[in-house]
Amino acid sequence: MLNYMTTGESHGKYLAAILEGMPSGLKMDLDFIHQELQQRQQGYGRGGRQKIESDTVEILGGVVKGMTTGAPVGFLLTNKDFKIDQMPDLERPRPGHADLAGSLKYDEPIRPVLERASARETAMRVAVGGLCQLFLREVGISAVGHVIQIGRAAVEKETDLTVDEIRTRSAGSEVRCVCEKTSQEMKKVIDDARQKKDTVGGKYEVRVSGVPIGLGSHVHHGRKLDARIAHQVMGMQSVKAVEMGSGSDLASRFGSQAHDEIFYDSAKGYYHKTNRCGGIEGGMSNGSDIVVRATMKPISTLGQPLASVNMKTRKPEKADFERSDICAVPAGSIIGTAIVSCVIADAFLEKFGGDSMREIRRNYDGYLKQIRA
Repeated sequence: MLNYMTTGESHGKYLAAILEGMPSGLKMDLDFIHQELQQRQQGYGRGGRQKIESDTVEILGGVVKGMTTGAPVGFLLTNKDFKIDQMPDLERPRPGHADLAGSLKYDEPIRPVLERASARETAMRVAVGGLCQLFLREVGISAVGHVIQIGRAAVEKETDLTVDEIRTRSAGSEVRCVCEKTSQEMKKVIDDARQKKDTVGGKYEVRVSGVPIGLGSHVHHGRKLDARIAHQVMGMQSVKAVEMGSGSDLASRFGSQAHDEIFYDSAKGYYHKTNRCGGIEGGMSNGSDIVVRATMKPISTLGQPLASVNMKTRKPEKADFERSDICAVPAGSIIGTAIVSCVIADAFLEKFGGDSMREIRRNYDGYLKQIRA
């Protein structure tokens, strides 16, 4: 139902996106989208580029008098640091980056590859995801991301906080962590990496509340909600693993400790007291919070470069260096929230689709009455 595409390069003139499928009648809150874009630029361990750019987007179409029209919505972000035509090419590909494979695949120099592969592209996914979050809010769904690990510093135990609690507790943290003690430990890890001219990765969690039972489907692998989320989150730069709920911890548990027992209450219907499955069973939302965790590898541009090969001479040399961050996991939690919000909004429209917000609300209200009966 929802489709979007981004275009542009990291140091190109602009980044842009078009989102197709958003219904009419949704109020555009550009301040919220800009707030999300600014959050993406922040976080302990970010590099100098974030001090140059002040990310804001212009809406090019699909919005009239502050309301969506049902037409494709266009977003445009103009780069201040626009110098792609003057930048030198790289000859020594960076291990872990798209440099080598992309250059060989497209028969291009490294520069065009790294410019498009750059995580700066995620600014447009945050803009698109911001509009999807505005849509989800209209139907009572809320999403938030927070950091649970950077390097060796991690939240001691699984958090079972509400979306509002996560938002409140992580708001003052430079690493977007709900625990003040762990936040300081995470900053120390980043400082150590900076001193060693190294980088560090970690893990973030996205939690979504208010999701009704029945988004996604068991009938085909391509319609399973968890598969769709994993697909999109794995498409984010630096992500190397995605988990739902208890994730990899389930490998060490018996079945009696792995599943969520079912209960019923006349006021709230069917519910679970635990959420080990992360809110998704059989490829469908089950009414509990959707919990997604993503692991980000350390950034591949190092101040002390790893071994590489000069693509002109074929001789061993150290990899090239491009201006980069030390750690981008806090920013990753913002990007991940946007990505997951896009998937949830798409699944919601698939289930309750209509051309206008009024039609969608009518469809949704009828379904809620049906399952409660």
